[in-house]
Amino acid sequence: MSVAVFLAFALLTSPASYSQEKQEIVWSAEEKPIAVQIHGLRALPDDVRATTTKDLALKIRSLPATENKMRLAVGLANLSTEGDFGHAALQEVATTLAETLRECPLPWTQTTPEPINQAKAGASSKSALAKREPADPYVELATLVRYEHVELLTNFTNDDGQFHAALQQLANDDLKREHLDFSLKDLSGKTWTFSDLRGKVVLVNFWATWCPPCRKEMPDLETLYERFAPKGFVVLGISDEEAAKVEPFIGERKVTFPVLLDPGRKVNDLFMVEGIPKSFVYGRDGKLVTQSIDMRTQKQFLEMLSKAGLQ
Repeated sequence: MSVAVFLAFALLTSPASYSQEKQEIVWSAEEKPIAVQIHGLRALPDDVRATTTKDLALKIRSLPATENKMRLAVGLANLSTEGDFGHAALQEVATTLAETLRECPLPWTQTTPEPINQAKAGASSKSALAKREPADPYVELATLVRYEHVELLTNFTNDDGQFHAALQQLANDDLKREHLDFSLKDLSGKTWTFSDLRGKVVLVNFWATWCPPCRKEMPDLETLYERFAPKGFVVLGISDEEAAKVEPFIGERKVTFPVLLDPGRKVNDLFMVEGIPKSFVYGRDGKLVTQSIDMRTQKQFLEMLSKAGLQ
């Protein structure tokens, strides 16, 4: 489960609210069955899940504007990208989230910078003021628009620029990912350095053994690795777990592509990965070609690889 999805489930089940007031969530008669269906989406076959996702988006949109409506809209949005459920379903999900944000605008998130060494910083330390960032649901919506190519059908007049700030934040993050290098060891102790792979198409996949969507997409990654490796294709699976957990998991599934260990999360942080699975495809020139924000099907992975010239 990705961090984003975990938080979505927390919103559906925990007493914490967006205002951070400790209060028990009380679902209305209309809201409760929707929350139950969202919680059970992963148990549905993909074709049923696609139809159900679209139907849930429409049901949420019809609810009164409340904090619970926001919980449901965010929870559904986080689960809607775990695979290929059709552009129409994603569009309805995005429209529901946008409409909910228009009805129930959220305040900016205030972030506090790390303390500055007063002795070294001197007078400049006064500039270390708290800054504000777009609230997570605006970032979620911007992510759908930027990476899933849905249309924004809602005009925001009361978000104080948060949606556009979120879009710019995503663009800035992608620029940083354009020029990265790292070295990590695989399960056999071999060191892999990203810059040494120039001339190959490289898919960097962040995953973990505890993550259901990660486990679901791994066989497709293995199939594609076996198919395209002779054409210069490399998959680097990166986990922040210890070898003792990763090694038996990989052995049971007979994964042959390199699995690298990042227990200190240095490379996760370098790529600004907060939720998994996430995949980044780099072309033979070492430049970022495309990326996924969640689990992908084999068909979706093939579409990503075609952008790097693999077919």
